[in-house]
Amino acid sequence: MVKIGYTMMTEQAGPRDLVNHLVRAEEAGFDFSVASDHYFPWLRSQGHSPYVWSVLGAAAQATRRIPLMTYVTCPTIRYHPAVVAQKAATMQLLSEGRFRLGLGSGENLNEHVVGGGWPSVDVRHEMLEEAVEIIRALFRGGHVNHRGTHFDVESARLWDLPDEPPPIGVAVSGEQSCELAGRLGDLVIATEPKADLLEAFDRHGGEGKPRVGQLPVCHDPDPHAALERAHSQFRWFGGGWKVNSELPHPDSFEAATQFVTKDDVAESIPCGDDPDAFVKAVRPYAEAGFTEIALVQIGGEAQLPYLDWAERTLLPALRDALG
Repeated sequence: MVKIGYTMMTEQAGPRDLVNHLVRAEEAGFDFSVASDHYFPWLRSQGHSPYVWSVLGAAAQATRRIPLMTYVTCPTIRYHPAVVAQKAATMQLLSEGRFRLGLGSGENLNEHVVGGGWPSVDVRHEMLEEAVEIIRALFRGGHVNHRGTHFDVESARLWDLPDEPPPIGVAVSGEQSCELAGRLGDLVIATEPKADLLEAFDRHGGEGKPRVGQLPVCHDPDPHAALERAHSQFRWFGGGWKVNSELPHPDSFEAATQFVTKDDVAESIPCGDDPDAFVKAVRPYAEAGFTEIALVQIGGEAQLPYLDWAERTLLPALRDALG
């Protein structure tokens, strides 16, 4: 059976609300959860961006069953990989084994804040590979010294290690990242329902490993209100990774999406309260081979009504359709 997940979208709600929403998502019966790791929202209309690692720590204490995961953390510029390893190990302990560390090569939107520049994609992939090596070395225990192309580690050690380290997921968008994910990851992460990404992941060693997808939805009893909200807060989504990873500021996304229409949004994001439309949007991910699919309900203020509807209507419909 395909697992259906809930997304803590840190760009659209404050930290206390994010935790409260996740508690309700667990009660509603979602199979797992993921959380974005941002410094900026994509658009000013989203209005938030708390520190996700504090939110995850609180969420681990407020919930009992639902798995937690970063979707995704960039362990190369804003964070040093040795620090990411410490955070992930602590989260695995706090959650009693429910945490997975989702990693990616990052977006300029979040990483520019430390003033280190924004490398080319090839360099970012080199940095990600080296970061994963450092994180795994620290997960194994003992002192780690590393002199690498991009990172140095000086006699680092994790003093609080879980019995089982958190699995590492790697986000993909093309052949190069799929090669990294298949070779280095315990699971693969993607935001497009492309079977060729999963096929490339399998070719490079990913066969049999979990594959986690994600898509936005916008529930509201009024379809017009849902579409208005989706256009206001999520029209950036159609830009694709190659664009979205390069833009440095919410104002850049405002400019880049100024000609995206509501009709454009309606073509890619189900809006309203017809469960069949939501099933139709999710089905391509299942057909492409994703084993887990996380939904992003658009709008921080719209989470609790959505979660009530999901428990009552959406999750049964998805489970019936996707089996």
